[in-house]
This record gives sequence, C-alpha cells and structure tokens, in this order.
Amino acid sequence: MKAIFTALLLLVLLPANAQEAFGTLSGTVKIASGEALPYATVFIEDIDRGVLTDELGSFSFSNVPLGKHRLVVSHIGFEPDFKSIEIHSGSIKAEIGFTLEESEDTLNEVIVRGKTSATELETEGFAVNVIDTKQASLRNIQTNELLNTTVGVKIRQNGGLGADVNYMLNGLSGSAVRIFIDGIPISAYGNSFNLNSIPPAMIKQIEVYKGVVPGHLADDALGGAINIVLQNATQSNVNASVSYGSFNTMQSSVNGMYRFKKSGLTVKGSLFHNYSDNDYKVSGRSIVVTGIGGVQTPVTARRFNDAYRSTGGMVQIGYTDVKWADRFLVGFTGSNDYKEVQHGAFMTIMPYKGRFLESDAMLANLAFQKKGLLTKGLDLNVTGLAGKRNRIVSDTQPWAYNWNGERAIDFRGNEYMYSWKSQQEGGPTLAKINRNVASIRTGLSYSINNHHKVLLNHVYSGIDRVDTDELRSLLENSFRGTRDLQKNIVSATYELTGLDDKLRANVFGKYYQQLTVNTDPEINEASNEIEDDITSANIKNEGYGATVSYAVFPTLTVLASAEKAIRLPNESEVFGNDGDNVVANPGIRPELSNNYNLGFRLGTISLHQHDFTISTNLFTRNIRDRIGLPIETSLNINDETILYENQGNGTSQGFDAQLDYINNNNFGLNFNISRFDLKVVNRGVEIDVPNTPFFTMNGGLRYSFKGLIQKNSQLNLFYSMYFTDEFSYLVPQGSNTVGDEFFSVPQQVAQDLGLSYVFPANKLVLSFDIKNLFDERLFDNMSVQKPGRAFYLKLNYSINDY
Repeated sequence: MKAIFTALLLLVLLPANAQEAFGTLSGTVKIASGEALPYATVFIEDIDRGVLTDELGSFSFSNVPLGKHRLVVSHIGFEPDFKSIEIHSGSIKAEIGFTLEESEDTLNEVIVRGKTSATELETEGFAVNVIDTKQASLRNIQTNELLNTTVGVKIRQNGGLGADVNYMLNGLSGSAVRIFIDGIPISAYGNSFNLNSIPPAMIKQIEVYKGVVPGHLADDALGGAINIVLQNATQSNVNASVSYGSFNTMQSSVNGMYRFKKSGLTVKGSLFHNYSDNDYKVSGRSIVVTGIGGVQTPVTARRFNDAYRSTGGMVQIGYTDVKWADRFLVGFTGSNDYKEVQHGAFMTIMPYKGRFLESDAMLANLAFQKKGLLTKGLDLNVTGLAGKRNRIVSDTQPWAYNWNGERAIDFRGNEYMYSWKSQQEGGPTLAKINRNVASIRTGLSYSINNHHKVLLNHVYSGIDRVDTDELRSLLENSFRGTRDLQKNIVSATYELTGLDDKLRANVFGKYYQQLTVNTDPEINEASNEIEDDITSANIKNEGYGATVSYAVFPTLTVLASAEKAIRLPNESEVFGNDGDNVVANPGIRPELSNNYNLGFRLGTISLHQHDFTISTNLFTRNIRDRIGLPIETSLNINDETILYENQGNGTSQGFDAQLDYINNNNFGLNFNISRFDLKVVNRGVEIDVPNTPFFTMNGGLRYSFKGLIQKNSQLNLFYSMYFTDEFSYLVPQGSNTVGDEFFSVPQQVAQDLGLSYVFPANKLVLSFDIKNLFDERLFDNMSVQKPGRAFYLKLNYSINDY
C-alpha cells in the first residue's frame, strides 16, 4: 500500500510543464426536419477522438485541448458535415450544432470509429455494463426490472412491488454487492428510498461493475457495485408520469429543473408515489387450508397482507455551470414507506395477518463539483448527506390465520391463538429502530496530461442506532442498548492512456476501517448501579487491484481486471434487524475475495444498416469467509428468522456474454447469457451453494414504426424473455436424492410484451405493458412465489430545454 501511495506522489510531483489546458465540447446533430439524429459519428480530426450521439442527438467531449479543431459528423444514409470551432482559454466550454442532409448514395460498409460515453466506460478495462434508462422511463418498468435484463445480473425478489430484493452479480449477492446513488451508499437513504421506489425517469444511467470496482466508488464492494447516476442535465426540463395496473398498482413521479441562464441559479425537484395491494394469486405445496382433524386442502389463494406504499422526493437549490462551480446544490431528501408482511423467510402454511413495517427518512444533502479547481486539470467532487432514519416493526395480532384470510382452526374446529401472542414467534412487538446517519464521498483527481491521471477518494459512513419497543416495560426500555457503526474507506488510483489511446490501464489501492460499538446497560451487583457494558471491534484491512484494456482494432477491445476485495459486515449482519427477520451476529468476520475478469468487446460494427456489438467476460472469484445464511438450516422451510454467518471458503467461476443488434435504428435485439458454479467448503466437503440460480438467459426485441398513425409520431413494440434454470435451496445430502424435488425451484421462463406510442412533438407518451404474458408460476428466494400475469397502462409527459 505504501508503495502505491509513493508512486502516486511521484507522479503528482512531475514537472509542471507536463500539464496542458483543456476544455469541454458539446453539441447536437439533427436532420433537415429538425428531428434528433441518434448514433451519428462525431470525430475531432486533429486529436483523433470520436463519439456517437445519444438518442437525443447530443454528444459531448471532455479534456479537449484549447485551440482550433475540425469536426466531422457522419451517419449512414446522410451526407457528412464539417465544421471548425475554437475553444478559448476565457471560455473553456463550447457548443456546436450540425444538420445532416439525406444522401442518395449509401455506403457498402462502414466501421464506426466514435464512442458514446457509455462505450468509453465499457472499454476502460473494468467488467462493466452501462444501462441507459431513457426507453425504460417511458414504460411500466421498475428500476429493478431494468437491472434484471443486464448480463451477469440476477435480481432476487421475494414477491411483488416493495418486496425484499437481493442483487446477484456473477454469483455473489447480498451485501457483497453494493448499491450507490451518485456514489453514496444507498443504505444511508434507508428502506423507504431504494430501487423499488425510485422511478427510471429520475435516473440518467446505471453503471454495473462486476467483481472489480473502481477506486472512485471507494466502498467495500466484494462482488461488484451498481451505481445509480441521477439526472444531472443543466438545461431546464420537466417530466411527469402516472401508471395504473393489476393488483391495484399505481406509480407516479414528477421531476423537474429550472435554471436561470444569466445567474446560473438552479432549482431541482422530484417526487414519487407507489402503491400496490400485491394481492396476486398463489398456490403450491405450502398454500393449504387445514380443516377439522388436521386435513390439509390445497387452495389457490390471493395474498391478503402484502400491500406496499412508498412516497418520497428530493429538492435542491444552488448553482450550475458558473465560474466557481460546475455544480453546487444543497437540498433535502424525504421518504416514507409502509409494507405489510405476509410470511417469514419461507411461504409457510400459516401466513401472517397484521404484521407490517413502516420506515421514514429525513436527510439533508450536498453536491459540489468543480473541474479546473485552482489549476487546470484538478477536479473536485463532493457528495454527502446527513439526517435521521426510522423504522417500526408492528406485530400485535395473536390469532392464527390460513391462506383464505380466515382464522385458522385446530383439529377440533376451534379458532385458536398463538401462545406467543403475535404472528412471528418472539411475542408481540412495536419495535422502533431510530438511526442518525451520515455519509460523505470526496473525490479529488488531477490530469497531469492526456496520458496520466491520479485520483484520491474517501467515503465516510456513520450510523448511530437505538432500539426500543413500546410494548416492553419502562424498565426494559431503559436497558435498551445502542449500536454504533463508523466506516472509512480511502482509495488511490493511477490511470494511464497510451499508444494512441489504444492502451488504458488503471492501478488502485484501498484502505478499509470499520468500528462497531455495542453499548448495553446492566446493573452492577456490587454497587447496585446501572453501568454500560461496552464491546467494540475495530476492523482494518487493505485491498488493491488493476485493470487494463487494449484496442487490438478500432472495434475490438480486450479487457482484463483483478482485485483483492474486502467486504465488511454490514449493520444488519452485526446488529440484526427485526423488520427483515435478521438475528444479530456480533462475531461475524469480514469476507475476502480475489476477483479476476478477462473479456473482449467487439463493436460497434456497421454493415450497411446493420449494427452489431458482442461482448463476453470470463470470471473467477476466490472467496474466504463467505458471508451467507447457515447452510445447515436450508432444510427447514418453517424458519421465520435468518442469521448471517461465515459459511467458509468458496469459489465462483463462470462466464457471461451479450449480443446487441440494431437495424436502421428501427429494429433492435439484445440477448445475454450467464453461467457459473458457486461452491463452498462446508464441514470439509465442497458443495454447491443452495438457493442460487446458476444459469440464466435474457432476451429482448424492439421495433419502431415512424409516422404510422400520425405524422412525426412513433409506435414502439417491445418483447422481453427471462430464463432461469432449475435450482434448489436444499444442500445435497449424499447419493440419496429421495424427496429432494420438494426443495427444488423449477425451470422458469417469463415473457413480457409492451408498446409505447410517442405523440408528435415528442412530449406525450402512452404505453401499455403485459407482464408474465403466459401467466407462468414464477419463484425466487426460498421458493417464494412471484406475481402472475399483470397489465399496466402509463402516461408520460416531458418538456426539455424550456
């Protein structure tokens, strides 16, 4: 670690004349009718750099040397256009527009040289996928559903809207995968502000890093990271949407920003509201009604205690694109959610009624970004939040119920109560978890020149937690303990670009420190006074990694990455969490893994009007002290609570691959496949980790009709397919497999169908979606059943740059 910091210091102290002056260049490309032209190539001849325009026809270059430049814009079926522009030292931001005329001649073959910002990121050497949310924001698609279509990603969700979600990247899941919002760990926002509730319209793009996580995210992400980049455009805009569908599901959102062009004063706001009864039909081995004499009758029932509601928003005010800051915003984030709980970890024959969770969060936020701070090439980025998060677990209903929603009867036919007087064992509760939270991310980067860059990043996260229960006596609540967790992660990174931008390398080191403190009051028998019994653990560790990519040809890039990664136990794993049925384990140890990736990216290749992109990745994860559910308890489907522990050492090895195809910007196809083995050594025997789908495939089709119903309108058709191979949540029990099928989750194929109609002027969009088209029985974690066929209708209205 010391050697890495020494190398970085030497690079920073290189002669000042190595530094150059840079600016940014952006613009738009349109056709003669005024419509935006997506996927046009914009090329700066003198510095040999190019990009593709996005779906709005926009493009952007950063780190462009000051001075005069000649730009060439081209697209299949259009005459190329040429313009010159000069970036002055007094104004290092320049904008330019192009209008292309249709060509009578078409090219036989074109190889695209430019790269979109997403392609730039995907060819840096990390195993990363960038998801654009623009199309998804117009449809009835949750952010989690969008992630589930990504290669190497599997979303594990225990039911419908608002259900607990687990993210799996190349076999590693749970807290091994960290979720960020603009680089801040999403855990700081609380349960009420998560990917179940944030609509895609609030999101600019999603970055999915598999196995190796860059230093600028600076967290203990062992198996990968998902970074949600919120909308950060500086032009005034507004977007509003509302949808309604099956199971009384309603989702609505409003996002807007206004910038005063002269002063740069900027006001941003966003609101969302989601609700669902989640009363979809379920059936199967545990969905029975027990009658007189204990006779069990299988039924098809509707979930009756599974409603979900979430409401939240964010408001910010400050300045954007001013001399002293590219972005300075302060604001407030507030959210609240309510979730009824139908059952524990498994769907048991005795469902819950009356057990529910409530969460809220009130957080102040800050964002500051400045490129060229004090000197050209020095950039500073600070994002932070601080405030309160609260959660309530309510379980006071003593009566037992069956899957018809009626009170259960014993073998004599009499209604009965649970002896513990609540739905979940442990007794009635009105437990409250109150937290003071803070998280701040600071990033400093220095571009020595076009080829060398160094970065320093730090993330601090702190949680002060107090648990109480209104149903306990005053004396018992007086003896409730406090739980504190503080985490610091520092990273240092060196980036190299060379060989005419063909070679890119990235070397980084990370330092991890986490302090947990348990404070429990107790009576000192000698003095008969209350004293605090304090136990603490201070974990320190180091990690490091590197990535490299090489463009063998302009359209073929080879990528490799490796990291020694650390994952510190999170708050729930150490302290427990009644709301999620998690029992405390203060002795749990950090999880370590050596992660390796090797892959390539071919494309974009254009033949006539056919665009292809192919990418693949081979990976291996060598894991020590893997954190997960106790393997021995996988047999017990009546468990209501779960406990995380160190399962042992293990390995995850496999591959994923993806194909994207576009024809004439009208027809699109994507297909991806992921296959891996995940094994752990349990009691000296290597076994497959239970409750893990090892083989998945996803596919999608899109076709667009332009001007079909109205002039300048567009009708889009969508089809999606999700395949999950059979898996089991039972640990193999030797050669005797009798009865194992009871614990098997069958092979599943889910299919969705949708359409969206974009009215003229591109402001109003109407969409209709059918989820689980053929009403298949779908399952996930611990064989919990997911919703059947569902229908959704959505209206979306937006105005840009008003």
